[in-house]
Amino acid sequence: MLYQIYETQRSLMEPFAELALAASRMFTNPVLPFSHAPGANRMAAGYNLLHRLAKDYEKPRFEIESVDVDGAEVTIHERVEINKPFCELRRFKRYADDTETLEKLLRNPVVLIVAPLSGHYATLLRDTVRTMLKDHKVYITDWKNARNVPLSEGGFNLNDYVNYVQEFIRYLQKENGECHVVSVCQPTVPVLAAVSLMASRGEQTPATMTMMGGPVDASKSPTAVNDLAVQRSIEWFENNVIYRVPSGYPGEGRRVYPGFLQFAGFVAMNPNRHATSYYDYFKDLIRGDGESTEAHRKFYDEYNAVLDMDAEYYLDTIETVFQEFKLVNGTWDVKGVDGQIERVRPQDITKTAVLAIEGELDDIAGLGQTQASLSMCSGVPDSEKLYYEVKGAGHYGIFSGRRWREMAYPVLRDFILRHHSGIVTAKRRKASQPHLDDLAKRAELYEQLQLGHEASSVEPAPAVAEVAPAEPVKAAPKARTAARKTAAKPASRAGSTRKTATKAAATEAPAAAEKAAPASAPAAKAVTGTAPAQAAEKAIAPATTAEASPKAETVAAAPAAVAPAAATSKEAPQADAGKSAEVPPQQAADSAIAVQADASTSKPMTTWRLPGSVAEEQTTDQAMADSQQS
Repeated sequence: MLYQIYETQRSLMEPFAELALAASRMFTNPVLPFSHAPGANRMAAGYNLLHRLAKDYEKPRFEIESVDVDGAEVTIHERVEINKPFCELRRFKRYADDTETLEKLLRNPVVLIVAPLSGHYATLLRDTVRTMLKDHKVYITDWKNARNVPLSEGGFNLNDYVNYVQEFIRYLQKENGECHVVSVCQPTVPVLAAVSLMASRGEQTPATMTMMGGPVDASKSPTAVNDLAVQRSIEWFENNVIYRVPSGYPGEGRRVYPGFLQFAGFVAMNPNRHATSYYDYFKDLIRGDGESTEAHRKFYDEYNAVLDMDAEYYLDTIETVFQEFKLVNGTWDVKGVDGQIERVRPQDITKTAVLAIEGELDDIAGLGQTQASLSMCSGVPDSEKLYYEVKGAGHYGIFSGRRWREMAYPVLRDFILRHHSGIVTAKRRKASQPHLDDLAKRAELYEQLQLGHEASSVEPAPAVAEVAPAEPVKAAPKARTAARKTAAKPASRAGSTRKTATKAAATEAPAAAEKAAPASAPAAKAVTGTAPAQAAEKAIAPATTAEASPKAETVAAAPAAVAPAAATSKEAPQADAGKSAEVPPQQAADSAIAVQADASTSKPMTTWRLPGSVAEEQTTDQAMADSQQS
């Protein structure tokens, strides 16, 4: 019944709020005579304040259109990756049009920010997202208002929350190889449970897990929120704060914990602070302090926008986290999507580094509540754990504002970077292929993307005959003959136009092979790479180690590591056919040596790979379209 009364009052106040806004503008519009009346600025400020107090606050937008990445402006586009009944996995995709910025974005870690489902929308973390976008590829859980979810979608409880988080982590790991998880406030508990269950099953877990101002162990340093949860029984909460969504909403009839009650609880914790804030806003309007009034509007547009939570989820959280402390006591059982019930065991986490961040003046999650996660993850080495207390910061200060940007974020950024393995998936390697064709940047890009500590070793490639530089005059004609022989073989398959050159090269082959035998033939160095890359290197090697003519040198100098073998083998006979008799021996020998050096330089580009099956190397053409995206 309370929800219906609130909706009736809101509907009645809405037109008066709009009239108050119109009256405020009448007293500030210089064209109208009202603005010149005595006390006009006070009248305008009073009506504006009335409008702010009476208006209905809808869900805000993130409104992150671009960010600065090392001096370059990167465009941001929001899109929904996964749409669940009660949550959207939202991605902030970054776009850039210069190569250097694209390479930086390509190397950035992937971060999943799990926003709290505790009355406010995920946009409360707008500053968190904007700051992290400079150095990370960011995803966030955007929770839906329960009153807008039809009853046909079923219910939502704490088990479903944990299952959602696991699904999102698996998705990001599949798409990007690894991910890092950052949980703010309430989700620290379900995130720790989700990662614990994945570790117990032997699944891949996130590289890092960051806990920020959350009630992991609510028994430590209890706050007003903890006291209220302990002093009342579950039956009291169900009878006094749970109501059904009234008519007019898609979720009509759903049992929820209304957002307006949650908001009233927030204000009741610090009523004097909020009253002072609104009075200061009124005075700033009179003085015409536009900067201060705009700051007030931005904060309260976010703070006053609240959502409803499903009743089952809310009651589960009260009982599990604040009354029975099931996570700390080791008695929490979670029901998975398959119906199996599993015990949450944080001690099973061994391969995920853990960071705990707390605010010195946090009045929602007291000091020590988040730090408890470090001791609970006993399977993680102490060297992989870190605790940081933000001095002078309250609850919101650890993820928003100056202290977040200048104190907390640098610690978080460095922690993630220290545990970022630099994994580059097959999709990302495919997208970076155009940059590999640029010889000037190939070595640098390879060094940035290669996985030296995870690459697989491959048997050494067969020895390839190379021209000895000791006798350039004699060796050069032999090198030309041998080159025509080896290059003509693949060219003969291309079509009838290559048959004449192929036959001529085959006639001279025995003599050339016999005379070239004394030349030095050092074995090729062992490389690492996939089978296709090895085959491509072997096919190209004869055509690129002993070419004589200038045109042949140009063809052979093309990036052998990324160009198809057929392209080089087809061009080699044509380049050599018309010029072999006109090239001086010394120039031919120098060309062969230059080609040998270039082929050696490009070899490493055939070696870098992502550990896994060969099937992972097969990517779609769509990946090429992502070359202009992060």
